[in-house]
Amino acid sequence: MTVFTYNNDKVKENPLDNKVDEKKENQINDNNQNNKSNKNASTIENSVDDENWGYDLYPERRGRYKPTFFKKLIGEGKEEITRLKCEGNVYKCVKNSQLVQLMMAALKSSGCEIDIRRHISCEICDYSVKGGYDAQLNQIVVCQNTARSQSKVQACTEIRAANLVHCSFMSAMIQGTASPFNIKKAHQDCVKNMAKASIMGVRKVTEQEAKIAIEKVFPMCYNDLEPIGRRIRRNSLDISRAYMEAPLYGYMHD
Repeated sequence: MTVFTYNNDKVKENPLDNKVDEKKENQINDNNQNNKSNKNASTIENSVDDENWGYDLYPERRGRYKPTFFKKLIGEGKEEITRLKCEGNVYKCVKNSQLVQLMMAALKSSGCEIDIRRHISCEICDYSVKGGYDAQLNQIVVCQNTARSQSKVQACTEIRAANLVHCSFMSAMIQGTASPFNIKKAHQDCVKNMAKASIMGVRKVTEQEAKIAIEKVFPMCYNDLEPIGRRIRRNSLDISRAYMEAPLYGYMHD
């Protein structure tokens, strides 16, 4: 409560009371500042969590993988052996797959040459995934414990997009997204489903958020066929044709 003294009909504030009010005001400002700092810290923490969403599927990305005693009993604990086999499969894919060579040539022509020792890493992963891409370290991850064959490694390098390679009428039938009476949009539905699964696997988003994001860019991205120039048909010569045509578009493969 403010105390006043009266002198010649003039009201004067007590100096002691001013100090008390100033102290209270400083305390309020300090509390507000602390609350603001805590809120900013919480926002940053949530942002970091969102950015790191999905890394739990790749334990070697941000730490050392340590198999439990039980996992060693069922065959795990031989990471170096499986890593060497995985790296051998990666090397064979890079050297023998025309499709992989075409994509790498296209990246090189854009100034993004791939060094397989730097940009492709064989690691232990969760059994729900076979590969992935680390945007922070600019690396393709091939899961050595789940992608054990050369064909699986080729699929897991993420060089092939669902639009160009993964989706076909047969795969859409197996997934239940197409039937003989629903052929027109079978391929588009397959691509959307593949893209949605990929987004939800690496980003902390809901199914609805993933669908909205896909629909916004789908027309433009779906019609972008570079650098293959065509959608690969099953059991066709499309891959060989695309490989032979690559130099015509400036994609000089080795």
